[in-house]
Amino acid sequence: MSATLELARELIGRDSVTPDDRGCQQLLARRLEALGFRIERMDFGEVTNLWARRGETGPLFCFAGHTDVVPAGDPGQWSSPPFEPTLRDGQLFGRGAADMKGSVAAMTTAVERFLRAHPDHPGSLAFLLTSDEEGPAVDGTKKVVEALEARGEKIDWCLVGEPSSESVVGDTIKNGRRGSLSGDLVVRGRQGHVAYPHLADNPVHRLAPALAELVATRWDAGNEHFPPTTFQVSNISGGTGATNVIPGEVRVQFNFRFSTESTAEGLQARVETLLEAHGLDFAIDWKCSGEPFATPEGDLVEACRAAIRDVTGLDAGLSTGGGTSDARFIAPTGAQVVELGPLNATIHQVDEHVGVADLDRLSSMYEGVLEKLLATD
Repeated sequence: MSATLELARELIGRDSVTPDDRGCQQLLARRLEALGFRIERMDFGEVTNLWARRGETGPLFCFAGHTDVVPAGDPGQWSSPPFEPTLRDGQLFGRGAADMKGSVAAMTTAVERFLRAHPDHPGSLAFLLTSDEEGPAVDGTKKVVEALEARGEKIDWCLVGEPSSESVVGDTIKNGRRGSLSGDLVVRGRQGHVAYPHLADNPVHRLAPALAELVATRWDAGNEHFPPTTFQVSNISGGTGATNVIPGEVRVQFNFRFSTESTAEGLQARVETLLEAHGLDFAIDWKCSGEPFATPEGDLVEACRAAIRDVTGLDAGLSTGGGTSDARFIAPTGAQVVELGPLNATIHQVDEHVGVADLDRLSSMYEGVLEKLLATD
């Protein structure tokens, strides 16, 4: 059994559902401390965070990830217990295998091998780990980055181990993410009897033309890094449940995934202007959970591509698709940030799994990135 597989199994065996770390970071801290890393707990609220650094000078390369996982759901739906790592048909099954305990294990073993070969490498190495990525993401990476910024500790290169691969491990590098802006809209009318519509004001009817216009609007055309901004309705609710009552209000929840061609403020203004033009009586609450970012081709992207070629022979593509990740908190500091990890086909699903051979390939890729950025011989 490889060192990477063994460590991944140890991590998966701990049911670290957000925000409970269940000792995962303590396990990793012991290994990193033995390599000369300075270990710093940065806990906020119920969230466990680890900042581990080896070296004092720049440039600073950081591996970032999370030890928390989403709930497993009904264990009876799984082919094997979700928190009992199980090997079957060349795959490692268990909650967090792909998202992202496999990556965390691969990072750790890659650093162990790299330091055996290059104990006096230039620059510094760091790990930033949180137990709050799958949850609110308020007291995790975001707070750690704010603390590092406050004391002038700057990350130059950051590799996040999110599952980025589509068909074959290493086929895709995420060099950015779209922004995410959510709206909670309430349109008010006047409740009444369906047989006397002239005595009521149906907010559903009033909203319908405006909603159709929102859906049909082209918000931007995207650019070389991003597809066009999208608008999607996620929930609609209204009424009392009775068939003979016109509702007094209707609530709509929606989300924008937006490119760098748009801003959260600009999208908010356009939506509110459109609703006002339709004469609606409305209130809206906005939440922007992440701004868009893109890391252009440069040192980090090229190091990742070269390491992937060395291990697999693939020419990795670049993507900014998918949801949000903690990379959104690190990129605004000026760091080059990419995401490189295993296949994302089973993340958050029953019988989540990762290829055993992929774990070792991933660890070799991570080691190769370090070789290209921090080795001098």
